[in-house]
Amino acid sequence: MAEAALDDFRRETRRWLEANCPPEMRTPPKSADDVAWGGRRFEPSSQAQADWLRIMGERGWTVPDWPTEYGGGGLAPAEAKVLKQEMAALGCRTPLYSFGISMLGPALLKYGTEAQKKEHLPKIARGEIRWCQGYSEPNAYSDLASLATRAEDKGDHFLVNGQKVWTSYADKADMIFCLVRTDTSSKQGGISFLLFDMESPGVSTKPILLISGNSPFCETFFDDVKVPKENVVGEINKGWNVAKYLLGHEREMISGMGLRASEQSLPERALAHLGAEADGRLDDPMLRARIAAFEVRAAAFQAMSERFIDMLKAGKADPAQPSMMKYYGTELNKDRHELMMAAGGADALEWDSGRSHGGAAARSWLRTKANSIEGGTSEIQLNIIAKRILNLPGA
Repeated sequence: MAEAALDDFRRETRRWLEANCPPEMRTPPKSADDVAWGGRRFEPSSQAQADWLRIMGERGWTVPDWPTEYGGGGLAPAEAKVLKQEMAALGCRTPLYSFGISMLGPALLKYGTEAQKKEHLPKIARGEIRWCQGYSEPNAYSDLASLATRAEDKGDHFLVNGQKVWTSYADKADMIFCLVRTDTSSKQGGISFLLFDMESPGVSTKPILLISGNSPFCETFFDDVKVPKENVVGEINKGWNVAKYLLGHEREMISGMGLRASEQSLPERALAHLGAEADGRLDDPMLRARIAAFEVRAAAFQAMSERFIDMLKAGKADPAQPSMMKYYGTELNKDRHELMMAAGGADALEWDSGRSHGGAAARSWLRTKANSIEGGTSEIQLNIIAKRILNLPGA
């Protein structure tokens, strides 16, 4: 796109955002309950949140680079990047967080049938359906392909039996994208990728209480769940290809945690809690140096991430890059929250008071401990990077 045309798009985008983004949606979410996930049971935390999701969904800007016929905005990669920059400049909230957007959508665009795309993608774009991911199993550990949940062929449908674990928000989701075993003679060649409703008879969930006191993960059980065969994405027994493609997008999403802005910047938080010297600098030289070093690393990661996403959208990304970004992004996010705790002083140790917003900092810090496990452990990412970059066996 010509630079002049992109400048025009930027000006028009800025005007539209200024006119349509409610002032309340130009501040960070106050808590996890203030984040819009959509779905059949979604209850907006405010009218402004509901309006912002509806307006952005109608324009296709919850998924700006998806095709318009599937509910997207039809923007070119350069335009989608400008939209992201202008939203950040105005402090506009992301209107919708969704595993449908970050994981399933890209997989459906590549592997889904036309009927599957038309059925599911517009609903994802408008936040009407909330999805969860049925990948991990209690006895598969980090070897995802050893999954045992089976789907028995019953002619026009499958009968699914088994258990998944660490299923994020399964108790709040409407639909699940799920890996199942349809052939036991081949490990990776016997897996299929299914879509089905969480309200199907035989589906049940059980939240897992974490050290943070929250329960974002669940155990999910399938007992004789009937799933029509038209719900297979890609070919039967070739779901591993869909799974790997989706994992690349999941790792890109998780790596974004390293870029996520908090309600307060680290320097602002430290100054508010620990005070300043006479010249205005943070009154703790050791912490000041740690924060400065972190900010440099975060800026470098931001630049690398933008370059990676540009290469990914151009189809020029190295296959190892999603793992590289996931590994470093999660480490960066854990470091950020360590510093947030240090910068928060004694207040950061509070757990339930209004002063600490219900222990938000401590709970978030504890939640980050899972970053290097979910979406493939750091050890798995390092193995993938080594195989790809060094061209080791199995790459």
